[in-house]
Amino acid sequence: MTEAAPIRVLIVDDQSLVREGLALIAGSDRSLEVVGQAEDGRAGVAAALQLRPDIVLMDVRMPVMDGIEATAKLLEHEAEAEEIRVIALTTYDSEDFAVRMLAAGASGFLLKDAPGEDLVRAIHTVHAGNAIIDPSMTKTLVNRLTQNNATDVAEDTHSRVEERDRMISMLTARERDVLEYLVQGDSNSQIAAKLFLAEVTVKSHVGRILDKFNLPDRVHVVIWAYESGFQR
Repeated sequence: MTEAAPIRVLIVDDQSLVREGLALIAGSDRSLEVVGQAEDGRAGVAAALQLRPDIVLMDVRMPVMDGIEATAKLLEHEAEAEEIRVIALTTYDSEDFAVRMLAAGASGFLLKDAPGEDLVRAIHTVHAGNAIIDPSMTKTLVNRLTQNNATDVAEDTHSRVEERDRMISMLTARERDVLEYLVQGDSNSQIAAKLFLAEVTVKSHVGRILDKFNLPDRVHVVIWAYESGFQR
């Protein structure tokens, strides 16, 4: 049997110690290959377009060009960056930056102090076409999203509520149950435990929710929920 090609990873961070640490963590998994490093967003965009990695680990706060602008500029190159996925690396005091990274097109975010196995798992998750939200940041992210969208929701409450209710009406009762935990950033295994379901069943429910809402991943479910004023 032919061994699968490794997942190619580019690391973009302005701190050399962080870059080296991330490289060591990623390099500990034989299915991952670190193909390059860059010290700021501008260099990261250039490296990504040249190296065509599968995954870019993108720091948020960097000199020259921050991770938000770099992510947006990279993903503007639709042909060259079509298969590239960005994972934002952030800290506890930058929830607003995390929201802006998601809006720029990142497939998720992870705290820099997350365990190494969480980073490896996140890379595999995003490479498989899914998204990743660090559960420990969900509450603060929700608060930030709610604050940022309070004015917009108030200005157009009626139409937003109608559209939100229309979308929710497409779901079965069990899918609504799954949705409530999904918007909190719970993983499939966590949802399965809370609803006493098999994990494969939860995965099917999540897939149907994404299809019915025409959303690409669970990150955008969270964004949809708090832009529309959805609450548990």
